[in-house]
Amino acid sequence: MPPPPIQIAASRRKNAEADSTRGAARAVGGDCSRRTPSNRRFRAGSRAGFPIGLLIALLVLSQGCAEKQPTFEEIKPADELYAEGLEILEGRRILGLFNYVNYDQAIETFQSIIDNYPYSEFEEKALLKIADAYFADHRYEEALAYYQDFVDLHPRHENVPYALLRIAQCHFNQIESIDRDQTETRRATEALETLIRRFPYAPETREGERMMIELRTRLALNMIHIADFYLDRTHWQSAAVRYRRVLDEYPGLGLDARALYRLGLCMENMHREDEALRLYHVVVENYADSPAAKRARARIARAD
Repeated sequence: MPPPPIQIAASRRKNAEADSTRGAARAVGGDCSRRTPSNRRFRAGSRAGFPIGLLIALLVLSQGCAEKQPTFEEIKPADELYAEGLEILEGRRILGLFNYVNYDQAIETFQSIIDNYPYSEFEEKALLKIADAYFADHRYEEALAYYQDFVDLHPRHENVPYALLRIAQCHFNQIESIDRDQTETRRATEALETLIRRFPYAPETREGERMMIELRTRLALNMIHIADFYLDRTHWQSAAVRYRRVLDEYPGLGLDARALYRLGLCMENMHREDEALRLYHVVVENYADSPAAKRARARIARAD
């Protein structure tokens, strides 16, 4: 016998409500019936199954890196760093035979003062000590840079004369023989001219003046060397120009008699005998005991 119409209607309503509930669930979270147990285990494992060993290793590594980072408390005070740098510059005896100085370590120590205490009084001292360390280690280009920085950054400091003298000495120690380029000689001369002009009464200026005589003598000898080169090749005019420069630019250095006599030779060979004789007489009258005077007398006698 078929069920009554009322029961059929009630059954249809229950089925419709179930279908509506499943549709809403699919709309919100997808079809839950398709999530297999293996899928659920995978998702749970991805959250709870992270490798514990790797996590511990990362924590230990991060802690170690944090411990290695320097802190402000680890930087020594400026005065201690400066004293430490001075002690390194004193060096230590090796087998009782010679004194070894670790200049790079001293430079690094003084540099830490400049880096960490840039506005302290020790910054000025450290800058100069770095230059001195390079100078003592015969690294003159590096020393030049630091001495020049000191002069530029602290133009009114009491040690500026010392730095200028050292600049001249750096150039002086790189001078080549008189038959080579004299750029370093000229640069040393320029540094000394600045020292003498700005600080005429400084103790360093006295030493600078003595060095200036030697530098000017080297420049004069270089000029005579070039003049002799032209003289030997009978380029009389070119030689004469350089002998005159020696007399005009570098007088009183003990080279006047030589330059005058050889200038006379140039005049004589350019058929300017009267000028040549006057030059010979100047040599004889003013530098009578010089080798050039003996040769000048012979030239005068030959002309008579």
